[in-house]
Amino acid sequence: MKKSVLMCSIALAFAAAGPARAQVSDDVIRIGVMTDLSGVYLDYAGKGSVEAARMAVEDFGGKVNGKKIELIMADHQNKADIGSAKAREWFDRDGVDAVVDLPNSSVALAVSRMASDKKRVALITGGANLRHTNEECSPYIVHYVYDTFSLANVAGKAMVKQGYKSWYFLTADYAFGASLEKDTSEVVKANGGTVLGSVKHPLNASDFSSFLLQAQSSKAQVVGLANAGGDVINSIKAANEFGITPKQTLVGLLMTISDVHSLGLQQTQKMKFTDAWYWDMNADSRAFGKRFFDRMKRMPNMVHAGTYSAVSQYLKAIAATGSDDADKVMAQMKKVKINDMFAKNAYIREDGRMMHDMYMMEVKTPAESKSPWDYLKLVATVPAAEAFQPLTASRCSMVKR
Repeated sequence: MKKSVLMCSIALAFAAAGPARAQVSDDVIRIGVMTDLSGVYLDYAGKGSVEAARMAVEDFGGKVNGKKIELIMADHQNKADIGSAKAREWFDRDGVDAVVDLPNSSVALAVSRMASDKKRVALITGGANLRHTNEECSPYIVHYVYDTFSLANVAGKAMVKQGYKSWYFLTADYAFGASLEKDTSEVVKANGGTVLGSVKHPLNASDFSSFLLQAQSSKAQVVGLANAGGDVINSIKAANEFGITPKQTLVGLLMTISDVHSLGLQQTQKMKFTDAWYWDMNADSRAFGKRFFDRMKRMPNMVHAGTYSAVSQYLKAIAATGSDDADKVMAQMKKVKINDMFAKNAYIREDGRMMHDMYMMEVKTPAESKSPWDYLKLVATVPAAEAFQPLTASRCSMVKR
């Protein structure tokens, strides 16, 4: 009798311990990189984000606690309906546990909503809309690299303090552009500047001449480019062709080193913009930059570096918890400090905002650049607490009042 009771107890113990040791759904950890592989954000995110995520997976040896990591990718084509349909397919049919990147804020909002409904993790490294950590915050969303508040706050405040007080905006006509223009306008006005107007252009516009003529006629000191990727590149090209830059200062509110490379130093020299990461900042960033360059033949930008970091932190949380359960993984990710090639002494705040320093960068002149991809110099480091929206202003329902 005692022996049967003992065997029963052992069996129950194994039954209870089994799920704890193997709490990875389907015995596979699936991460989906949803990005722009064919459009305006191809160089900004695109294949570079896929490769960065792949590097993170490889650094884990392709497995976590003996469980295989599977990486899949999709092109959302900058269309929210396509992104949403693909996310539903990934979550319902393919067993995807986390989705990462999501350049284009309309797509990011649609996909993160679905991830939250399905209790899957959304690691937003390419999207910028502040709604992710405000009205649409969720226990399953991490806004990792930057947002419209930090882009506006760093660049807008710095430029107004330097005497550039009158602004006119050239704005991409969708959620991201509207949010970036609004946030920057508020920063400009709060610091004593004025906004003289704005003009909206369609995503992936082919001709910026009429928009820039309106900006030119405003006679504003600053033309704020509330767009990104191919649109910011084409805006700057057209501004140089129209002779706007000698009389008005262009500020790229969302630029990366990829844009500088595409345009060249001659067209971008002395431009200032907000950045979250630069490959030549320290030994860790240079080492990652070299690894990425060896694969892609170009240096990574902040989105690529952020994607690597976000995927790495997600996998570390699974390793620590022994589970890909979204609630457990998110709790672990918010518990630990982040110290890697992307950020030091960083952390994920209760609203899902990843808190790290931001930087004001200036593009070097051709004479200042000493080697390929030696494009930027640091103007100012802005601590996380100053760069990002304070919790006291948050509209996130998860923030304790």
